[in-house]
Amino acid sequence: GRVTGVHGEILEPSGAARGEASSRVAVGSFEASGAAIVVTTGGIGGNHTTVRQQWPDGRAPRTMLSGVPASVDGEFLAAAARAGGRLINGDRMWHYPEGIRNHSPVWPQHGIRILPGPSSLWLDASGQMLPAPLFPGFDSLGALRHILGTGHEHSWFVLNRTIARKEFALSGSEQNPDLTGKDLRLLASRLGPGNDSPLQRFLDRGVDFLQADTPAGLAAAMNSLTGLPLVDPAGLDRLIRSRDRQFDSGLGKDPQLAAIRAARRFTTDKVMRVAPPHRMLDPRHGPLLAVRLSVLTRKSLGGLHTDLQSRVLDGAGQPVPGLFAAGEAAGFGGGGIHGYRALEGTFLGGCLFSGRSAGRAAASAV
Repeated sequence: GRVTGVHGEILEPSGAARGEASSRVAVGSFEASGAAIVVTTGGIGGNHTTVRQQWPDGRAPRTMLSGVPASVDGEFLAAAARAGGRLINGDRMWHYPEGIRNHSPVWPQHGIRILPGPSSLWLDASGQMLPAPLFPGFDSLGALRHILGTGHEHSWFVLNRTIARKEFALSGSEQNPDLTGKDLRLLASRLGPGNDSPLQRFLDRGVDFLQADTPAGLAAAMNSLTGLPLVDPAGLDRLIRSRDRQFDSGLGKDPQLAAIRAARRFTTDKVMRVAPPHRMLDPRHGPLLAVRLSVLTRKSLGGLHTDLQSRVLDGAGQPVPGLFAAGEAAGFGGGGIHGYRALEGTFLGGCLFSGRSAGRAAASAV
């Protein structure tokens, strides 16, 4: 016997070709060959049709970006279910509202997530501020629900160039060569991004990035990009000037400005993550920027039902012989252990635990 790993879109159970057909062959014939299959094909984020079908309240956006490759399509999960495995908690998903279109896409609808600091103004499609405490970087799922509840599918970050250079980070290993390459000198360059940084390339080439010298000019560009006259130029001007007056006086009770000051009490955030408070219309910090944000598919928190040995269970709770699942394919362990509001940053542990358990159990099984 042997253990076969199935990962991404590369399916090699018996030298089979890629694709859904080979998935069915693999799951249908592994018992007869005496092999064990460990499913690590991820979730469903690359399959927008399935994402919409499983959206918790049925109000899925019509258009989305993909934060995972197209191969993460859930087809092998369906094949494993046909072989007897049980899929559970499919409506538990973690998608992001801060997606931008990749200027150099690697897969269809390739999106990148902005990891924002707290200083940008987060506006809905009509130019209204998201309510407190839905500030950038505070509550992704809460912001996502609020944005979709407005009847529109996009939102905006409004800021200036100083805030963007200090506070915008981009998800994805290809957007963070300093971290993935363990390059301390390159990491230090984040303190003052150069002309060829990943962020600068988005500022120069990203279709979702707009700039203007005045709020009215920025509103006109925002409406032109979406083809909808939703953002009132005079309203955007009043919003930004009101924010600047509170900064100037130091007497305002704006909760976002209070959050910015609180974040800067931490040395690391003050040095690398949060821009010093300043007037957004100060020309020294310009030009003004607007970034159109779209829903970005990413993580599936449900999947194949597994036990603590990462064995796939059937509808009666019994192990399917020779079939194991790990990582996101198993909902990061068990098929939904994180619930609906997972704590961001905890998914890796479930991958490591379920992968280790699956490897050991599969090896023992054969």
